[in-house]
Amino acid sequence: MKYHKIDAQLYLKNRKNFAAAMKPNSLAIFNSNDTYPISADSTMPFEQHRDILYLSGVDQEESVLMLFPDCPNENLREVLFVTETNDHIAVWEGAKLTKEAALETSGIKTVFWLQDLEKVLFEMSSYCDTLYINTNEHYRANTTTETREDRFTKWLLAKYPAHSVAKSNPILQRLRAVKDPIELDLMQNACDITDKGFRRILDFIKPGVWEYEIEAELLHEFVRNRSKGFAYTPIIASGNNANVLHYVENNQQCKAGDLILFDVAAEYANYKSDLSRTVPVSGKFSDRQKAVYNAVNHVKKEATKLLVPGTLWKEYHVEVGNIMTSELLKLGLLDKADIQNEDKNWPAYKQYFMHGTSHHIGLDTHDYGLLHEPMQANNVFTVEPGIYIPKEGFGIRLEDDVVVQAKGEPINLMGNIPIEANEIEDIMQG
Repeated sequence: MKYHKIDAQLYLKNRKNFAAAMKPNSLAIFNSNDTYPISADSTMPFEQHRDILYLSGVDQEESVLMLFPDCPNENLREVLFVTETNDHIAVWEGAKLTKEAALETSGIKTVFWLQDLEKVLFEMSSYCDTLYINTNEHYRANTTTETREDRFTKWLLAKYPAHSVAKSNPILQRLRAVKDPIELDLMQNACDITDKGFRRILDFIKPGVWEYEIEAELLHEFVRNRSKGFAYTPIIASGNNANVLHYVENNQQCKAGDLILFDVAAEYANYKSDLSRTVPVSGKFSDRQKAVYNAVNHVKKEATKLLVPGTLWKEYHVEVGNIMTSELLKLGLLDKADIQNEDKNWPAYKQYFMHGTSHHIGLDTHDYGLLHEPMQANNVFTVEPGIYIPKEGFGIRLEDDVVVQAKGEPINLMGNIPIEANEIEDIMQG
């Protein structure tokens, strides 16, 4: 890992909170992700399952965590399994966690080699009544790949059919949505790295550069600051490419007079940031571009003020839609007849702003959080309104990451990243 060591107190607290929400006499099990093959002997870079990472800090494949708060054997209340390492593995693959290093990382005192899992699990299962399995119930989840967790769950339920079954995910959705101060510091670091990358490209952009050249500049700056790289697939969309919401080809040349929409950000220690900015290729907005830009920025500022404890997700998006409608009327993109005749299930503003304004962010870019429950302090949300006008050849999106506060307006983790149109022009022309 490139990132600095994280205080194990975070994981001790996370496990304590999870255990407090479990049923009596129950055992919860969490698995690492697979290392996924590409072809021949090639594999994709390993990405740890966020749940075992959240509860243990172990950022290594083939690891298993078991939590059994009521276990009569006190040594088996928190158990971590890691793959046995040796000198041969260290030479070919690099050092893996020893039992001592696993303890230091996670704060878990009982660490076994993975080969002992079935034997230890047999003893633990004889004490417990309920098994917690970890299914993916995120509202955006849509995958056909069978994960290591899926395979383990099939095996576990076949092996121990007499046990009751419960779900870990609802507990984790609530816990992971509320960030610890240590997590907020890690997310701030990701945002600060993103800031460095964005300022770098403001000095680099000029007519004739290619979108992929800008991507390379960003990656360079992110990695040199201890990030693995992009928090998600980067969008660097010049001209009309900005009107394709998930444009990721990044293979076009940037032309004078066009805008470039960026949706690109760094991760740090597996925590994500999520930034959108839109800048002029030539260093100066046209009057029309600036008017639309300022409208989007106004909606973003007003939407941010709504992210306070007690706000309901659906009501928030309705209100943001009203703010956007007002701006689109001022820009002449909508008229009163459009509003009067709109379909309430797809309001008129959706012609120009068709996506949501906010989502949770944390260990995942679209992080855990139950959207039917009111917002609360230390939730972290993106705020990302946009206006997309294919007929005029540009689209504008602006996005920051903000932390809901117990009192007052949210704190913007990206408050230092240039966003005002005049500020961006001054930097690019300076």
